[in-house]
Amino acid sequence: MNSTLALRSASFTDGRCFSRFQDKPKLLDARKRPVRALAISSQKADKAIKVGILGASGYTGVELIRFIANHPYFSISLMTADRKAGQSIASVFPHLVKQDLPDLVAVKDADFSSVEAVFCCLPHGTTQEIIKSLPTRLKIVDLSADFRLRDINDYNEWYGQPHKASELQKEAVYGLTEIYRNKIQSARLVANPGCYPTTILLPLVPLLKARLIGLQDILIVSNSGVSGAGRSAKEANLYTEVSEGIFSYGITRHRHVPEIEQELSDAANSKVTVSFTPTLMPMSRGMQSTINVQLAPGVSIVDLKQHLKGYYEKEEFVTVLPNDQAPHTKYVQGSNGCHINVFPDRIPGRAIIISVIDNLVKGASGQALQNLNLMMGIPENTGLSCMPLFP
Repeated sequence: MNSTLALRSASFTDGRCFSRFQDKPKLLDARKRPVRALAISSQKADKAIKVGILGASGYTGVELIRFIANHPYFSISLMTADRKAGQSIASVFPHLVKQDLPDLVAVKDADFSSVEAVFCCLPHGTTQEIIKSLPTRLKIVDLSADFRLRDINDYNEWYGQPHKASELQKEAVYGLTEIYRNKIQSARLVANPGCYPTTILLPLVPLLKARLIGLQDILIVSNSGVSGAGRSAKEANLYTEVSEGIFSYGITRHRHVPEIEQELSDAANSKVTVSFTPTLMPMSRGMQSTINVQLAPGVSIVDLKQHLKGYYEKEEFVTVLPNDQAPHTKYVQGSNGCHINVFPDRIPGRAIIISVIDNLVKGASGQALQNLNLMMGIPENTGLSCMPLFP
């Protein structure tokens, strides 16, 4: 079956069937249809959508390259990396030596004339002005934190600088795919969530919306692999600094806190304040959040788990594990999956929720690709239905 026929015969998650590959656009309800893996070849469609990656020399950039290499409808035609401008991608990432990809260029020299969509993998604080300068016809998924906070005053407080694209902020849609799917479909600019917030919001948002847990005393400890700190050379991330030990950082002031509280408060329709402590682990990739919550009156552990199972029953990438199986980062490594389970606390009336993802995939590039698929009217699992890497 060729790529076009596969798309036409696939059971779509939702979104408009992209007109380039489908004669008549359709709208399908994602909550009513299970996602089915596409039986497609890695050969690109004749009219592949040309995408650009800004900041392609970092970990999130190279993860996007990995997934798009097997994406039948996206083709990379532009990659930027200011410090690596003029180099081939194989000189930066030797494992990509067989990939036919354009050389890296500086952002200021980038030609967007043939590009239809852009992934922005640049550091926070640099992204706003760059995105503001891009052609308005482009679909954009921004993996930085620059457009996640709807209140620009919060951005100023937590990131220590004024927001430089306040009008664009009003347009940005928060890209937690399973929660905001319908808004993402029609968005031009999507703010891809942070990795920590993704592990926390996927289990907590449905429970808060259903009023199954209390708004107070939400305690979160999250553990991340070192790749979450990025690829830049930093003394704190050297092997001898990180190996054979763990340490917490950003205590009470981690920049993901306002993002987490913003989304939880929206779900609860009331102000939510959390205790959040992130910890760096001596591993390359993976993330686990352990969340301790108060049960609402009359609610049991079974109620929490049943509600999450029902909410995510038809989702391909979020799995509520059976029985007392503990989520493990190894079992989602390299994939766009999120594994969740709920356990009774020894303290009566409280529950422990554990959620794991690969911080570079569901916590960054995988979710970004999932979002752009939706924005372009393509089945959102396209290019993402790979099994986790194990061991």
